Amino acid sequence: MKSEIVDAFSMMAKEKNIDRDILSSVIKDSFKKMMEKKYGLEANFEIVVNMEKGDIEIFLYKTVVDEVADDNIEIDIELAKEKSGEEFEIGDEFVEEIPTEEFGRRMVINLKQNLNQKIREIEKEITYNTYKDLVGEILVGEIYQIKPTSILIIHNGNEVIFPKGEQIPKERYKKGDTTRAIVKSIEKRQSGPPLIIVSRADEQFLYKLFELEIPEIYDGIIDIRGIAREPGERAKIAVTSNDDRIDAVGACVGMKGIRIHSIVRELSNENIDVINYTEDPALYISRALSPAKLNDIYLDNENKIAKIYADEDQISLIIGKSGQNIKLASKLTGYQIDVVRATDEEKEEDEDEDDMEEMEDMEDMEDAEDETDESDEEADADEESEEEEAADEESESGNIKEDADEKTETADGNVKE
Repeated sequence: MKSEIVDAFSMMAKEKNIDRDILSSVIKDSFKKMMEKKYGLEANFEIVVNMEKGDIEIFLYKTVVDEVADDNIEIDIELAKEKSGEEFEIGDEFVEEIPTEEFGRRMVINLKQNLNQKIREIEKEITYNTYKDLVGEILVGEIYQIKPTSILIIHNGNEVIFPKGEQIPKERYKKGDTTRAIVKSIEKRQSGPPLIIVSRADEQFLYKLFELEIPEIYDGIIDIRGIAREPGERAKIAVTSNDDRIDAVGACVGMKGIRIHSIVRELSNENIDVINYTEDPALYISRALSPAKLNDIYLDNENKIAKIYADEDQISLIIGKSGQNIKLASKLTGYQIDVVRATDEEKEEDEDEDDMEEMEDMEDMEDAEDETDESDEEADADEESEEEEAADEESESGNIKEDADEKTETADGNVKE
């Protein structure tokens, strides 16, 4: 039975990758509790576990006495001679080997259960410590089961949880496929193995992909200063070079985009904008909003608010599809970005100018009407004066005619006379 116990737990230790020395201590601890339960806390005993031979030896030490007061720690001198066949004196130490069969079947079953529990606790602790060191690292696992809210992945015999919220929305997963994900968190549970959460939607996953694909980042020549991401759709990443001879953006993109394309393919064709980081907030925001062109930027550094002034045809580029561009730029720079349409102010100015022009036009029209009226009046006055002159001329000619008639009559009269 001793050998069976050791063999069973040696096999379990091998499967669960538990150190043999740890297993030996667990077995000793389990037998110690069993001995204390049978012989009391004051009992003096030794447990020897030989993992190589698969053997367990239990030795109980008793003091040889003339009269026994507690048979768990004392033994009669005659009984000691009888059991060992040796001569003893009062006060000598008697060593007795205890066979495991002596504990009874029930106690041995309890021992096995206790050992199982201890092994599970050790296994949980080992799993926790292993994956605690892997937090922030990429692992490759096989999709084992697909549930409505999560996917179960098997990695090195351990069950890993891939929640729906940590998946890239446009990706489709199938049982048996292998996938890469980053270990986002791990936590202990009262029952069952530790809860290991992995993610493909986290910004850290994109960071690690850049680190794997771009040697300059891994070597520390290029630093990633910020990442903003909409999983499966678009991402912005700010980089800076610690070597003036190396262009950070160019190194990340690679010749003909070969480096960035491998990352894009891994993320289901997620668009990635790589920009140069700068300490100048205005320039940083301008780069983050690329490819849009800005007219001016007003910064409220205390409240982290940036007001953007741009032409009307640049507004759609600033905002981007479903607001992605401005949202990611705001997340990347840490500023709340508000767009001020240039046409809003220009419209007011144009309206004021139009009002002024209308007023000037109305005044010009009034002046023109006045001039027209004066011209008409002058023309009427000229016509009246001409009519009066014509009338005077007619009057004068009539008078002349009358005078001539009178003269004729007078002349005729004189002739008749």
